[in-house]
Amino acid sequence: QVQLVESGGGLVQPGGSLRLSCAASGFTFSNYAMNWHRQGVGKEREGRELVGSITSAGVTVSYLQSVRGRFTISRDNAKNTVYLQMNNLKPEDTAVYYCSRGGGTYWGQGTQVTVSS
Repeated sequence: QVQLVESGGGLVQPGGSLRLSCAASGFTFSNYAMNWHRQGVGKEREGRELVGSITSAGVTVSYLQSVRGRFTISRDNAKNTVYLQMNNLKPEDTAVYYCSRGGGTYWGQGTQVTVSS
């Protein structure tokens, strides 16, 4: 079955960096676009933001103006893993970060990122 497992979250000071990973299994990873989303504190599931996407060919799209220039999505098809490199983190980036496959049918369980001094 399809599984997506995020990791790499944690507590970081403002200005710090984290790299999130999403390990995929149960499908041909290289055939699918992958997405990163986040759900901020106090927001409902419907309030999740689409941070960005990466196509099967590795083309990235960043949807959130607030993270452009700071967040980078990449993928390693040999490792069936998609990454979210987050630099210069700000307190407003605090959220649970999720990866999803393609059209959003499958989601991981999320990883908490907390940016605080």
